[in-house]
Amino acid sequence: MIRFIYADELHKFPVLKETMFRDRAAQFKHRLHWSVTLDENGYEVDQYDALNPLYTIWEDANGRHGGSMRTLPTIGRTMVNEHFLDLTGGVEIASPFIWECTRFCLAPGAAPGVAAGLLMAGCEMGLRFGLEQAIGVFDARMPRIYGRIGWKPDVIGSRGEAPDSISVGLWNISEQARAEISRRSGIPVSVVARWFDRSFDTTFHDQAVAA
Repeated sequence: MIRFIYADELHKFPVLKETMFRDRAAQFKHRLHWSVTLDENGYEVDQYDALNPLYTIWEDANGRHGGSMRTLPTIGRTMVNEHFLDLTGGVEIASPFIWECTRFCLAPGAAPGVAAGLLMAGCEMGLRFGLEQAIGVFDARMPRIYGRIGWKPDVIGSRGEAPDSISVGLWNISEQARAEISRRSGIPVSVVARWFDRSFDTTFHDQAVAA
């Protein structure tokens, strides 16, 4: 299942927190060899994790991290505006209707469907929050994954040559996009809506406790 968790609530989910940051270390530091740092716990964390981002996290049957991504509103600090302006032609992307998505991570041996579940959950979140687009930086391996799932970004700019190229892109958030991911992945829209409600709907939590 998917959980939507703000950073200041992560302490309530210690296993998810630990396994997410360790899986980020495994993916970005050890496998992809990105220039990222690890803390004393072996976690891959950066300055943007300190800005109370919203994490979309796939929790597996053992309560561990299966995959995740991190989102922040572009009206605040973002990686795109602070580190990748060369890919946007020097134009800062700042809008209440656009959020940045970063640190898309899959756990080693992640189950099939996790990537699609994360993107579909991100689209659901965008629709619920009244967003129009998501922006993100991605490497050369990701367009194939996005295309297979059915939600490809419009590329704003790129640098480098494959397999080491990176790009900035915009995803349009719409019911049609959510429906296409659902069709290709087999994940019902109603399931993703229930994931969102579990995380944000106080009434849902009250009913669950009463039951």
